[in-house]
Amino acid sequence: MKFEKKRASVKQEIPTASMPDIVFMLLLFFMVTTTLREVDIMVQFQLPEAKAIEKIENKRLISYIWVGNDGRIQLNDNLVKIKDIQKLMYAKRVALPNVIVSLRIDKNSEMGVVTDIQQALRKADARRINYSTMLKE
Repeated sequence: MKFEKKRASVKQEIPTASMPDIVFMLLLFFMVTTTLREVDIMVQFQLPEAKAIEKIENKRLISYIWVGNDGRIQLNDNLVKIKDIQKLMYAKRVALPNVIVSLRIDKNSEMGVVTDIQQALRKADARRINYSTMLKE
């Protein structure tokens, strides 16, 4: 009588029962923690330089106005005219009372355009204004 060695039949599979739960949790984590760029800049500008700058921490409260070197004005995602700034910023301020308006103005822009924007913001009661600059080296 010959004896045969019996080998243990062990399955070599990886358990996949909880894989959909893990994938869903990872997907949810990345959706919550990722911030997407909200605005496509349509104007060309070069910021002026300053010796001292201060960084704003809460960027969700900021509404951007860009003034390009060609005089075009962009408010968030749209190209606008100066006469439309008051109406748009008033609606934004009503929806978000603590909104900060960040002006990103080309250093070669005319001061008259800047003054007109300031007046429109004043009429819209958007008085929290930030002037964006680059740090002078």
